[in-house]
Amino acid sequence: MPSEVAFHAGSDRTQRRARSVTGNEPTYTGGCLCGGVRYRIRGELRGVIACHCSQCRRTSGHYAAMTSAPSANIELTASDPLRWYKSSDTAERGFCGICGGNLFWKQTGRDDISITAGTLDTPTNLSVEEHIFVADKSDYYVIDDDLPKQQQW
Repeated sequence: MPSEVAFHAGSDRTQRRARSVTGNEPTYTGGCLCGGVRYRIRGELRGVIACHCSQCRRTSGHYAAMTSAPSANIELTASDPLRWYKSSDTAERGFCGICGGNLFWKQTGRDDISITAGTLDTPTNLSVEEHIFVADKSDYYVIDDDLPKQQQW
């Protein structure tokens, strides 16, 4: 059963808060592989963080590259197959119940929602800014860029 999350498709609260973003800010769109879940984000996105923790590795098949935005700035334009999985005591993950696309990560008690960067429509004009949980990365690859690397987060 899906859990309650801070943003919902078409909710009055989400629409009121999203309208407060100025018209000069960028707009991003994205969605899952099958198109069953689509979203629009108004406003700036955080740079991409590459998370190498075991949960992100298992949900993505490698590591998760995530950006984020305030939940009030995210509007679900198609959401019927969106499902939420409580992956730990402190976080839940949003995915498509049809194609399995890994879309969102939400930490309990925080307003921001992380968005899997690969689900954004291009161009994104984003870039990876750092790696986190590098102590948990798998053994089949090397992180060999010059970006900051955090053992945890």
